[in-house]
Amino acid sequence: MKLPAKVDLRADTAWVIFQVLEQGKSSREALAMAQARHSKQDAAWLQEMAMGVFRHLPQLQIWLRELLEQPLKGSKKILEHVILLGFYQQAYSRVSDHAAVAATVNAAEILGGKSLKGLINAILRNFQRQQLAEQVSDNPIIQSGLPKWLYKRLASAYPQELETLLSGMNQPAPVWLRVNQQQCTQPVYCNALTEAGIRFALSEAHPDAIIMLDRTPITTLPGFAEGWFSVQDGAAQLAAPLLDAQPGERILDCCAAPGGKSAHILERTTGLAQLIALDSEASRLTRMTENLQRLQLHANLVCADAAELDSWWDGNCFDRILLDAPCSATGVIRRHPDIRWLRKSADIEVLQALQYKILTNLWRTLKPGGTLVYATCSVLPDENTGQISRFLQEHSEAQLQAIQPGETIEQPGRQILPGEQQMDGFYYARLLKS
Repeated sequence: MKLPAKVDLRADTAWVIFQVLEQGKSSREALAMAQARHSKQDAAWLQEMAMGVFRHLPQLQIWLRELLEQPLKGSKKILEHVILLGFYQQAYSRVSDHAAVAATVNAAEILGGKSLKGLINAILRNFQRQQLAEQVSDNPIIQSGLPKWLYKRLASAYPQELETLLSGMNQPAPVWLRVNQQQCTQPVYCNALTEAGIRFALSEAHPDAIIMLDRTPITTLPGFAEGWFSVQDGAAQLAAPLLDAQPGERILDCCAAPGGKSAHILERTTGLAQLIALDSEASRLTRMTENLQRLQLHANLVCADAAELDSWWDGNCFDRILLDAPCSATGVIRRHPDIRWLRKSADIEVLQALQYKILTNLWRTLKPGGTLVYATCSVLPDENTGQISRFLQEHSEAQLQAIQPGETIEQPGRQILPGEQQMDGFYYARLLKS
């Protein structure tokens, strides 16, 4: 991943889009590299434009096919992403048409397209003349902004809720904070925000939560260095209360990094015998260490593959286990729009197999009478209700502890859809070992 030699806002934005769509890179990684070259204001614009292209990609590609006779190849492929960015600016942003065309053509030259500047200028001007921004597809898949495979899976799983689900997936996500009850209280922190002139809202279902109404850099918020709060979506904030750890218990948080749920467990329950936070990625555990230090909390961090018990388990069983299983992350697409293009249909079956392997292995480490909470940030039933239903049928000692009314072995757990009470998409099921 090599950034353009010359620093240019639109060239860097097109480079990020290219890295995700053509190279399969995470937007988090590409954005961090590109944004480091720009001011805070320009970095925010870069992210807004790139994420907007990911959200509207199917429609942008239709316009591209109408105006570009032959696809660009090789080193010129990145110029298609410059054009997509130009379309997005004209159709969906507040950038003036003139600025969008002129600056985007200049970006093309920086990205090696000097010989094609005339072509790109003509395409963007034709977009204006033909008023293509007013001509959007009536195809529901195109309108959804999702790949066909994912749209079809969602339509099959949620025929009644599909419109609401798609709307939630395409709305920008709010920033949620979770007040660290070991260092502060929600009322005290609300007062601190009010005194700083920062607007916020509260959620009746989340006693530790604050929903930010103003986009303020997190590190500049009151009490950041003192560990008064963490950033954590409302759906993820339900994990610790559902686990309901008690003093004296031994707890496992599996796939724990970067540590938001572990921290919440520790904040809610003093006097735990032990909390082991397990994750397979050392770099993510390093970040977790930093987060716990800021919050003035402690856990035993273990870097290991959860599916391979012999590599990390000492044979002592746990009272409670939180399994935040590896998943498709389809529930957080509104927060990370690049997921829709990085994830492939074939990935789901692979993830299902891994989820079930981890679940069945961890079940062996749970004490009789213990509780396991299974969680994903997915909205696909194959990863959620399907997994737990199968597990209950294959493990007679597993009992479903209902989270909400109406749960059955066939439809266990709680599925949260994106946008529900302003939360991300998430799934929870709670199991008791007899």
